[in-house]
Amino acid sequence: MLLPDHIAIIMDGNGRWAKQRKHNRFFGHIRGAKVAYSIIEECAKINLKYLTLYAFSTENWKRPKTEVSLLMSLLLKHLAKEQKKLMDNNISFHTIGNTQELPIEVQKLLSETYEVTKNNTGMKLTFALNYGGKQEIINATKEMYKSIEDGKIKASDINQDLFNSYLQSSFLPNPDLIIRTSNEQRLSNFFLWQAAYSEFYFCEKFWPDFDLSDLNNAIDSFNNRSRRFGNIDSKLSDPPSPRVHQ
Repeated sequence: MLLPDHIAIIMDGNGRWAKQRKHNRFFGHIRGAKVAYSIIEECAKINLKYLTLYAFSTENWKRPKTEVSLLMSLLLKHLAKEQKKLMDNNISFHTIGNTQELPIEVQKLLSETYEVTKNNTGMKLTFALNYGGKQEIINATKEMYKSIEDGKIKASDINQDLFNSYLQSSFLPNPDLIIRTSNEQRLSNFFLWQAAYSEFYFCEKFWPDFDLSDLNNAIDSFNNRSRRFGNIDSKLSDPPSPRVHQ
């Protein structure tokens, strides 16, 4: 099985999964967190290079305060618990998003986990926390404008590679495969710049029901696609024109 270099996952459907079972939404988040860590371990075992999980968006602050508070508590509990497994699996931990707006104890744990795992040489695991693709692009634009004002770069220097270097996620390659669960088919403000040529896989299951077979199905689907990046498939190209004799 050929692997993409970078898989990104929009983990969607925890609340609806819980509602179907007549539980409160937080029960779905607890189950979803367990699934996340099982997928993380599996991706490390199959030697995936990069895994990014969309864990909390800038729009998620609109949810009830009790739910947001419980989500932060869940992040604290599981990340502290899983640090040893990250080390055992040689995983380095990273974040993207405005994490400085998260509770102080969450910020401290995120920083600690990064420091503990930063020398690991295996899979790079990135949590997108308080992340929004639009905001990332705006922040990059502001930083680039400041560089122009400071005389570090000129407007004529700007191209896609330079702009990409100003993105907070510039340490990551663009995602090859983006998986979204719960049968929703949109990006929801995730990796708007980076997803230009990503392949998408939409799974009907809610995230708490997503399992290793679903991950394998997504990778198999990826392997059966032809990625042309705006070019044409060599198999579909026109035959050479006949020579014209004069």
